[in-house]
Amino acid sequence: MFRFETPEYLYLLLLLPALAVAHYLWAFRKRRNLRQYGDPALLKLFMPDVSRLRTELKFWFLQLSLLFLIIALARPQYGTRVDTRKRSGIEAIIAMDVSNSMLAEDVRPNRLEKAKMMVSNLVDNMTDDKIGLIVYAGQAFVQLPITSDYVSAKMFLETISPSMIEMQGTDIATAISLASNSFTSQEGVSRAIFVITDGEDNEGGAVEAAKAAAQKGIHVYMLGVGEPGGAPIPIPGTGQYIIDNEGNTVISRLNEDMCREIANAGNGNYIYVDNSSSAQKKLDKYVENLGRVEMESSIFSEYDEQFQSFLLLSVLFLVLDVLLLGRKNHVLQRFTFFTKKK
Repeated sequence: MFRFETPEYLYLLLLLPALAVAHYLWAFRKRRNLRQYGDPALLKLFMPDVSRLRTELKFWFLQLSLLFLIIALARPQYGTRVDTRKRSGIEAIIAMDVSNSMLAEDVRPNRLEKAKMMVSNLVDNMTDDKIGLIVYAGQAFVQLPITSDYVSAKMFLETISPSMIEMQGTDIATAISLASNSFTSQEGVSRAIFVITDGEDNEGGAVEAAKAAAQKGIHVYMLGVGEPGGAPIPIPGTGQYIIDNEGNTVISRLNEDMCREIANAGNGNYIYVDNSSSAQKKLDKYVENLGRVEMESSIFSEYDEQFQSFLLLSVLFLVLDVLLLGRKNHVLQRFTFFTKKK
């Protein structure tokens, strides 16, 4: 595996084209100024020592020296050994409802943003666990395959929005089934699916999907976000709310009974998410109580530094730049390396 230990130095590469532009602008102005004194061919006779080729070579030697120096500063490295390390943790997949009803603001700032904050806090508390992300509405797809890369998990989490899925609805059954098939093949690992939704299941079959997951040893937890009394669904950027065909404002209500039924079928628990921090505490508690077993993770444990070769090339081209004179070398002209054939 190849990587740069300090990739921020690669931004210095932008200096190279800038220097090239400056060099040729300077050369153009110099030639233009010389034309004011006479014909360039005639002036060349009065400057026999001037070598345009040598000037160009010196410039490009310096450019190459800077190029390799910048690469050396970025510290290129190659992974030399893959270690399989044992970690004690669980595998958890978050199934996030991204239907339009998750934009309701009965939970601040809205249902979806509240859910994202909870998952972000959950990831912050993970150490040796693995996590995956699934988003769903009228259909479901894996946004992040199960991984122990928490930085990527939080990055993907931030991008979640209702615009990700065109087909609206709330197909919890498909989300649970997809999550059940998205775990690793390792045996004996504690697995859990955390379904976050407002409980408005428009498709059905979620209870059966939770039972099927439980038969595989997977716990299904339901996080119900919102108020049972409901709230209107805002249309982003308009200040208006979604209305039905008769012109009435659509009210989205949390279906707690359905959430509890799915959680019971999935051998899990139901967590009610409101504006307090109690839901976060319950979520962390349930995750902590899941049995942890050793899992294998493959990582590159050693990297060999490769900057030495680039630094050597940088020094080599710098030496060539210094040794190469801008004027013709009359000493070398005394030697005849090639003879003209008669």
